[in-house]
Order: sequence, then structure tokens, then C-alpha cells
Amino acid sequence: MAALLGAVVLGGCGAGPGGGGSGSPETAAAAVSPSAPPGSAAPAGTAAAPGPTGAPPASPSPTASVPGPAPSPAPSSAGERLVTVTRSGGFAGRTHTLLIRGDGSWTRLDGQGGPEGSGKLAPDRLAGLRAALAAADFPHLPRVVRGGPTVFDGFTYAFVHGGFEVATADGSVPPGLQKVLAALPPFESG
Repeated sequence: MAALLGAVVLGGCGAGPGGGGSGSPETAAAAVSPSAPPGSAAPAGTAAAPGPTGAPPASPSPTASVPGPAPSPAPSSAGERLVTVTRSGGFAGRTHTLLIRGDGSWTRLDGQGGPEGSGKLAPDRLAGLRAALAAADFPHLPRVVRGGPTVFDGFTYAFVHGGFEVATADGSVPPGLQKVLAALPPFESG
């Protein structure tokens, strides 16, 4: 079961739709000109054209603005994944995964990854889920949240959102992630 949970969590962080990818400004700059040092105006191996006085143009100031980290990506299309949450354990030891897309459509998967149900969140519920995800502040959460009391026969959770993964368990779920759980459709059909 741990291997399945690991596969689901790792599968959610690929470079495909909703998986994040690197997206950092430094990586994007390196992809455009991998041999040019940061802040250079001409690709490596080329001479800069002399300025009007015959001297080479001045290089950019070392205090030039450097872009900060990119904000958490928001789904730009209905098909992109907003959040994936896997719940495992409990008294019966079952695993269920919820995949919620940017338009609020969702799919529930069983422990073997087979579709088990689907639906679409109402606009107000989708807005509530988006607000809960933003408030949870995934970039600043630990990757594994522990510290609460052990809940025997409790559930473990794996969240994937905006390129970040967080694992936790009943008794240790931070308040922000409790709000995310409350905004999700049910993990099991009723």
C-alpha cells in the first residue's frame, strides 16, 4: 500500500498538466541560452558591437532587478489539475484518490487507480476549495506533517497542489489542510 501511495504522490508532480514542472525564471533563462551567464546581453562566443564612442557597450548593472520565485501556478484550462488528494488507511484499510481539475470537475479513483465516480463542484464550492488551497500556503508547509497524537485506524493523506506535495495523517492534519479536506467531494461513494 505504501508503494501505491508513493506512486500516486510522485505521479502528481510530473511536468504534464497540473504536475508543475520547474517553471523557475532561472531554469527558463538557462533553457533560452544555456551558455550565457546571467545578466549577459550577448550569447557566449559573440562579440558585442562597439558603442558610438568605439567602446563596447556597458554591461548591465549588478543591482539590476532579478525576478523572484514564480507564484504557485493556477490551472489555466479546465483540463489542468487543481489538486490531487489520496486518502489511505482507516479501519478497512482502503485507498481512494480525488483528482480535481481547474473547472471543478473531479474523478474519484479506487486503490488500483480505476475510476470509481465523477462529478463537478458547484461554482461556490470550487471557489471555497480554491480559497482553502490558497490559505493552506503549500509552499511553506513541511513535506511531511507530523507531531499530533497517533490515531489508530486513522487515515493518511497525500496532497499535491501547485507543484508541492504534503503528506500527513489524522491527528496531525494542519488547520489549513483540514479546510481543504472539508471542501473536497467525498472520498467514497455514499
